[in-house]
Amino acid sequence: MQRRKKSQAGMGLGQLIGSVVALILAALLGMKMVPAYLHSAQISHIFKEIVADPAMQNAPISAVEMAYAKRANINYITDLKVEEIDIVHEGGQFSLSASYEVRIPLAGNISLVLAFNPSSS
Repeated sequence: MQRRKKSQAGMGLGQLIGSVVALILAALLGMKMVPAYLHSAQISHIFKEIVADPAMQNAPISAVEMAYAKRANINYITDLKVEEIDIVHEGGQFSLSASYEVRIPLAGNISLVLAFNPSSS
């Protein structure tokens, strides 16, 4: 009987280096993007807290803006300013919404732009 010679299976050095580089790039990109998504979730949570607060139902718009500013300051949120929030007040009910972008510099003149639209509804 003749035995067939088995070829080696596995990754070569070039493939290993390429895989490690791809993994490092994915990790760096993730570490830069995660804080922006966390801030967006915090902003949505703040909007919902303000709308659910009974003291805010008949409050003037300036009080709503101040409530957001205080909560954003506590959570270290600098992505969205009070002036960029759309406050709609109708018949004792109001809603908060915003549309903003976060630019994350990656390398040189390459930036990542993330667009968010948090709202209280």
